[in-house]
Amino acid sequence: MNPRFLRTFLHVANCRSFTRAARELHLAQSSVSDQMQCLEDELGTALFLRSRQGLQLTAAGEALVAPAQQVLAALDAARDGVALARRSLEQHVTIGALETIASELLPSPLASLRREHPELRLRVEVAGSADLLQRLRDGRIDVAFCFRRGALDGQLLRRVYATEPLILIGPPATEDAAALPHPGALATMPFVATEPGCVYRHLFDEAWRQAGSEPPRPVAELGSIGAIVRLVEAGSGYALVPRLAASRKLESGALTQHRWPRHETVATLDMIWRRRRVQPPGLALFLALMSDARNSLKRGGVRPPRAAPCPS
Repeated sequence: MNPRFLRTFLHVANCRSFTRAARELHLAQSSVSDQMQCLEDELGTALFLRSRQGLQLTAAGEALVAPAQQVLAALDAARDGVALARRSLEQHVTIGALETIASELLPSPLASLRREHPELRLRVEVAGSADLLQRLRDGRIDVAFCFRRGALDGQLLRRVYATEPLILIGPPATEDAAALPHPGALATMPFVATEPGCVYRHLFDEAWRQAGSEPPRPVAELGSIGAIVRLVEAGSGYALVPRLAASRKLESGALTQHRWPRHETVATLDMIWRRRRVQPPGLALFLALMSDARNSLKRGGVRPPRAAPCPS
């Protein structure tokens, strides 16, 4: 049996819903349904029963829960043992991060770690949130830095590393900038955003909903926050982005920060790692040192630049 199918099965069994399981796993609902169909075909029996009370486990499904947990626990233990053996001669940590986090937030603390602990070898991989979480589960990376989006499964642990404001940015300020009275007026402006499914798009949509308005349809969708910032700088529209992605451009005057018509919208940046009985020495050291760096980051936080009025 495919371990990935078993893991999905346990999520569905716990949620009693294909939709909620798909949301937790960051998968399309059709992918979850297809996996469960393959598992049922392989076993030759139905695992779920739909009723007025919702999705229920059949007797076969109930019988599969404990063995599936045991199989996945054994696989995790085997993966941990191999990883520990591979790293026994060195303290090596593979870090996964979103593009903006890797380029704007991590360089300084990672450089400090290397200076203080030259024996600690670091590798950084850049990917999207769903891919990073899957790499964590598979043991391909040791720790990931992702903006929070829903609950994590019991296989992963997380700690808040930072909170980052989402800010409204536009081209360099013009003399005719004027305040907009309500968020609905903002929807008439051209916005650029990341593609649907990306965590940054999720943050964009949630910020609009918190402001009491449905998110507008972007005039352009890009796969990179850096590219979005440059597109705004070129005058192609406006964007809602984590402040750290635009801080340098704002300081230079290449962008303008405008007031968002609601209290500050904040994104939570998590440091996430796999639950293990014993953490590899390098990872344990890294987690402790990055927690210290997080405390220093909080103590040394810089106030954001004063926001300009929203353009009309």
